[in-house]
Amino acid sequence: MPSDQAELNSEQVLRRDIPWETYMTTKLITGTSLQLLRRYDKKTENDRAQLLDNDGPSYIHVFISILRDIQKEDTVEYVMALIDELLTASPKRAKLFHDKSLENEDIYEPFLRLLWKGSWFIQEKSSKILTLIVSARPKQSGHSANGQSTDSKKKIISSADVLKGLVDWLCIQLKKPSHPTRSIPTSVNCLSTLLKEPVVRSSFVQADGVKLLVPLISPASTQQSIQLLYETCLCVWLLSYYEPAIEYLATSRALPRLLEVVKGSTKEKVVRLIVLTFKNLLSKGSFGCQMVDLGLPQIVQSLKAQAWSDEDLLDTLNHLEEGLKDNIKKLSSFDKYKQEVLLGHLDWSPMHKDPIFWRDNITNFEENDFQTLRVLLTILETSGDPRALAVACYDLSQFIQYHPAGRVIVTDLKAKERVMKLMNHENAEVTKNALLCIQRLFLGAKYASFLQV
Repeated sequence: MPSDQAELNSEQVLRRDIPWETYMTTKLITGTSLQLLRRYDKKTENDRAQLLDNDGPSYIHVFISILRDIQKEDTVEYVMALIDELLTASPKRAKLFHDKSLENEDIYEPFLRLLWKGSWFIQEKSSKILTLIVSARPKQSGHSANGQSTDSKKKIISSADVLKGLVDWLCIQLKKPSHPTRSIPTSVNCLSTLLKEPVVRSSFVQADGVKLLVPLISPASTQQSIQLLYETCLCVWLLSYYEPAIEYLATSRALPRLLEVVKGSTKEKVVRLIVLTFKNLLSKGSFGCQMVDLGLPQIVQSLKAQAWSDEDLLDTLNHLEEGLKDNIKKLSSFDKYKQEVLLGHLDWSPMHKDPIFWRDNITNFEENDFQTLRVLLTILETSGDPRALAVACYDLSQFIQYHPAGRVIVTDLKAKERVMKLMNHENAEVTKNALLCIQRLFLGAKYASFLQV
């Protein structure tokens, strides 16, 4: 794609003079179409608005006919720019495409076809126009999926086909952008409107689209990047109402990324969307536990202390805070501990050095054939994080102390060799806790209680 073509804008395109009379002479447009075009083309915005108010569907019919019958790229771009201009000035005009007088007109076909062809300018306008007009289709009964009469004899593209084609194109643009700077913002902008529809959420998840959005959740500074971040967060919020999408979000880095953004963002609209997303996800799966582990309660406190103009945001923060408190109460201390181990996020949280925690929960370590203990041993062998290694050594020494068969179990799982290696670790915290673990392993529970860190 030539670079000048890639950077083409509506203002440049609308400066062109299109030979409408020649098109009529060659019967590519009708005499009526020519009259309408003469009245509309190159007129002021007020004049055009008046014409659309009085006879909007007739102009839509003319534009669709041109896109269907004329292939010349300059003309196609010009008509695309005209349609984009009228919809940008008033998005409600998308309803004109669904007027009863156009019920036998295939209003989607030209845009769906051009979405995959022609210049980037044409593709971008097609995606934007299609998004607006398919979202404006009537939802009442007595109409087909695209709001057109079901007794039409002509095969007309359904809105379901349009939505599927659009989602496919948008996902491809997110994966392999056709345009270096416009593909991703354009796609996310369209998705932030389309994902309001359950059927789009479903096809977006099936197209593996969720993982394409997650990398876009990152702190923003420029106006353009803030808008992209806002629309990405809007997409994630809409997806947080859809269970299969939530499963994808749970296995991605969406939560840590959202936390990172909300910690540093001063844009109220971005913060509001992220907080609403947290509120939706709080009760789902292990999200509540992860939110607590990642420090969301402290972040909520910090956000509450800031001056927000939106009272609803403060209400949502209060609601989220209460939800997090309830979540902490519901989660047993062992559930939290297990989550920490399974995620590999070991740190010196209070429970590690709390004798009551170990006394009350020591038998829980036996669940699933000592799964939690086995993961601790894996951390000892594979982790490169000195803090995680130190905590894992300490926890292993606690298990030996509090479990009646602790020494035997840990010896059978061949932990001694792994811990011995860590006694030569360069980090003092690791060596100190590795030594404690070995001492307890050799001395046994009877004498181990005298050893304290």
